[in-house]
Amino acid sequence: MAIAVAATRQVLADSYKTLSGASTVWVSLHTGDPGSTGTAEASGGSYARVQGTWTSGSGGSLSMAELTFNAPSGSFSYAGLWSAATDGTFYDKCALAPSITLGSAGTIKVTPSFSVS
Repeated sequence: MAIAVAATRQVLADSYKTLSGASTVWVSLHTGDPGSTGTAEASGGSYARVQGTWTSGSGGSLSMAELTFNAPSGSFSYAGLWSAATDGTFYDKCALAPSITLGSAGTIKVTPSFSVS
């Protein structure tokens, strides 16, 4: 069942926004489904998680500014949300559609969003 009241959807979205206690989270890239613990995170080259800040929309939506990752060659199919730049608590995942393949090291741009329906 979808949530009919836009204000209620936004309250739920804003709760998601502060899973880490603040609106800032660390976003990761993954070479496969990270499951519920954040496995298959990208590694190598100058790859590192990128910090992003959720901003509230309306009616149950959140967004972030575009994030740029330095990534090694390979295929990347998921993004993840974490509490810290390294280690930390894994919060959630999202499939990249379509997945992204780099033939050599380069950059990947991702614009995270979240919506409650």
